[in-house]
Order: sequence, then structure tokens, then C-alpha cells
Amino acid sequence: MTKSTSVTRARKSRDKGKRPAAKTKAKAKATKRADPQAALGKKRRQRFTVSHPRKTDFRAGLRRYARYRDLGIAAATQGLVQAHVIRMIPPFRAEEVATPHYHDVAFQMIYVLKGWYKTAFAGQGTHTFRKGACWIQPPRIAHTVLGYSKDCELLEIVMPADFATVMLDK
Repeated sequence: MTKSTSVTRARKSRDKGKRPAAKTKAKAKATKRADPQAALGKKRRQRFTVSHPRKTDFRAGLRRYARYRDLGIAAATQGLVQAHVIRMIPPFRAEEVATPHYHDVAFQMIYVLKGWYKTAFAGQGTHTFRKGACWIQPPRIAHTVLGYSKDCELLEIVMPADFATVMLDK
């Protein structure tokens, strides 16, 4: 629908004492938007996936002081995104855990599912996140884990799925 056509229809509706339907404008806007899948390219098409929780799904991963439950997102997005639940292993030991580092990612979001998690971010200070808290770590922001509860579980979503962690000097 061209702009002049929608203006003409709007005038006709107004002349009949009726307002033009909001759906017409929304539909016109929706048709102008790019297909988000097209931006991914044919090789990055996503597929449907489901991950139901099982205790046996938690495995060793990036950190020795945590176990990871892969949610199948990396495979479903052909490496575009990784999502996993991180279960921290108690007790917190600063000598093992509190090492400054950053992740070479395009996007990283963390959501606290259980317990609490404390970390310091370069230029952003120290934060304690409790159940229900969420934060985004900008690419390559240096951070140091300063503590976590014995029941701490986090949901982490990262782009791309395969990324490097760079350890920094204390």
C-alpha cells in the first residue's frame, strides 16, 4: 500500500465518521521491516530446540569452580548464540576464583536464577546480584568474581557461542 493510498483510505474513513483502523498502520510498518532471519544468512538459520532440566546435564566447562548445563542453543543457532545454566560449586575460594579476566564476545547477558553472585567490573564498581537480577557485560569488560552463595545458579547467554576468555594479571 502506498502512502497516498493509505491517506485516501484514512480520509474516506474520516468522512464516514469512522477512524482508520490501527491495524492498517501497524501492517504497513510491519511490511517495511527487514526479515531478521535474512540478516543471519541461509547458513545461520535457526531450528527449534527444547531443553528440559535434568541434574545429570551439568558438566565441567570453562571454570573449575562451576558446572554447566548446555541448553542446546549453540547447536540450534549454528554457533550464533550460546545459552547455559551455570551452577557454582561451593565453597567460594578466592585463590581459585578471584582472577581478573574478560570474555571476547559480541554480547553477554547473565541472569541470577538462584542465590547471589558478587563481582567487580572495571570502571563500574562492585555489584552483588541476587535472584532475579540481570546484567549485560559489554564486550571485553574486565571483571573479577568476588563471591557466590552455595546455591548460586546463573543463566548466561553469549554471542558468539565459541569465544575466548582472557586471563589478566592480578
